[in-house]
Amino acid sequence: MIYEQQVRKELAEWERNMFKSAGWLEKTSKSISQRINQWIPPKMHQIITTTIRSIVRTALFGAEYTPKRPVQHQIELETADKEANELFRLYQKIAVAEGAGTGAGGIVLNAVDFPALIAIKMKFLFELAHVYGYDTKVFSERVFILKVFQMTFAGPQNRADILQSIKQWHIEKEQWAYDTEYSETLDWETFQIEYRDAIDFRKMLQMVPGIGAIAGAWANYTILEELREFAINAYRLRKLSDEVQ
Repeated sequence: MIYEQQVRKELAEWERNMFKSAGWLEKTSKSISQRINQWIPPKMHQIITTTIRSIVRTALFGAEYTPKRPVQHQIELETADKEANELFRLYQKIAVAEGAGTGAGGIVLNAVDFPALIAIKMKFLFELAHVYGYDTKVFSERVFILKVFQMTFAGPQNRADILQSIKQWHIEKEQWAYDTEYSETLDWETFQIEYRDAIDFRKMLQMVPGIGAIAGAWANYTILEELREFAINAYRLRKLSDEVQ
């Protein structure tokens, strides 16, 4: 119980920080990102769009990301948190190596980086679900994963809506038990624009000659760190909520 109480305090602090007003650095980065976005070749935008649609559909309906790791139904929250952070360190290393490799290869390999990074993030999220005791063979669990994925880069209003959805997942998940039309109801335009804007500044730096490898490694390191924070806390919220249902 002591551990769970500490987690509840951490979750409350995380939620407060999530909705703080944007600081000067964040506003400046957003402005720079929007300008940089105009310089990115149309082909790169098309790659991002196509990649997101393809991977979302694979996540919902395919078996590519289903982990071999067994679902740990009876695991304690403290143990799950420890395993989750070990899993994260593994995937962060993979992402950093991938970012450094593609960053060193210029714009051609950077085109490969977008689908590779999203795939790494999806694999991490699917394994994370099994760590916390949620079976990704269940369709609603895949929808939950996509909501967590989107929450990491969503704007303030969308983020608030997704957080509320996660808090009420024991109710909302019922509508996604068998409905395979989720990808058709998704607001693709907002989804893609928010994702692109969230990573543009960092990923653009890895196209700069001479610093591509370092910038690529740094970009993927920070992007995975953000995913860890949102994903682990989302599953903590669920575990604590399920305990009182």
